[in-house]
Amino acid sequence: MAASLQLNARSFTPHHVQSKSSPKIAPKFSSIRCSATTPVRRYTITLLPGDGIGPEVITVAKNVLQLAGSLEGFEFGFKEMPVGGAALDLTGVPLPEETLLAAKQSDAILLGAIGGYKWDTNEKHLKPETGLLQLREALKVFANLRPASVLPQLVDASTLKKEVAEGVDLMVVRELTGGIYFGKPRGFSINENGEEIGFNTEVYATYEIDRIARIAFETARKRRGKLCSVDKANVLEASMLWRKRVTTIASEYPDVELTHMYVDNAAMQLVRNPKQFDTIVTNNIFGDILSDEASMITGSIGMLPSASLGELGPGLFEPIHGSAPDIAGQDKANPLATILSAAMLLKYGLGEEKAARRIETAVLDTLNRGFRTGDIYSEGNKLVGCQEIGQEVVKSIDPKVPIAI
Repeated sequence: MAASLQLNARSFTPHHVQSKSSPKIAPKFSSIRCSATTPVRRYTITLLPGDGIGPEVITVAKNVLQLAGSLEGFEFGFKEMPVGGAALDLTGVPLPEETLLAAKQSDAILLGAIGGYKWDTNEKHLKPETGLLQLREALKVFANLRPASVLPQLVDASTLKKEVAEGVDLMVVRELTGGIYFGKPRGFSINENGEEIGFNTEVYATYEIDRIARIAFETARKRRGKLCSVDKANVLEASMLWRKRVTTIASEYPDVELTHMYVDNAAMQLVRNPKQFDTIVTNNIFGDILSDEASMITGSIGMLPSASLGELGPGLFEPIHGSAPDIAGQDKANPLATILSAAMLLKYGLGEEKAARRIETAVLDTLNRGFRTGDIYSEGNKLVGCQEIGQEVVKSIDPKVPIAI
């Protein structure tokens, strides 16, 4: 996948750039040399802890990345920058120029979480979530990959019956930079009756649909060869074009079985018979909703990672959960989605598949040994906090056990 998206890793010499629109930010640098011998590879990673539980889960994931890299002979230079509510409090904007510059000049970006009650009443341009949308748009990361697999160790944590949830393994490929979240015109106005109205535009161009469709077909080809395109083509013109273009692109992938499904039916089928799905491709808003629904099949939104990729430049990797301000700072957060996002960073962003596999194997081993955070806890297991489960994952990354690709 990394090759098909032509992701380029670029070297970066850290430096500070002053912004004319926001106060100076003092970035947090950390260069970590993790091998007894001089590594032949070095990567610059921008860390965006963000808000709520974000700083907690990012700290854990950073430690895991550090060790996995050392075992495979490469090192990281980490640069921590503010985004979202944290950036608003520090600079007055949700995405400072310095943060965006650091992200663009890095090899990959790992984000924690954005948002919180504190900023809910802010004007739209001053909401933390606006910073995330701006970041995605600026990085041109149009393809969002969200895997949802029910691990054998956690099948009892699913809200679905065991026979329904067991064996679920699907991938949602979400278009990320188009559709109703970015379409224009949008805004507020007054209608002919003198009432205030709010309006948004769902719009897609052919090239936007074609490029995400090809990513989805490539993804399905590397999985089980089945792709379901989700739309609302019985009502929406944008979906009619979506279905037309996905069907056209299908001719380039005769080895992949393509089906179509309306989004309301897809939402029902995900809880009725989720094992029917292999790879799902859909637009921005439908993908946002369906991937969150799929997360609960797995037992917890705290288990699901994601990768946002473009044709060029660094990818953005983040857990799909929110900032959970109600548990922030209490060591209750589940960091496994962020740890697995770090594994996706290694695999899709840097091409370091062996290191990624080390992390994935370590997460499974930690679960096999019975460690659980509160969101995935069940009787008979050991309830632990964010830091402790992170330490157990680190222990599970055993340098004596070779990891096969």
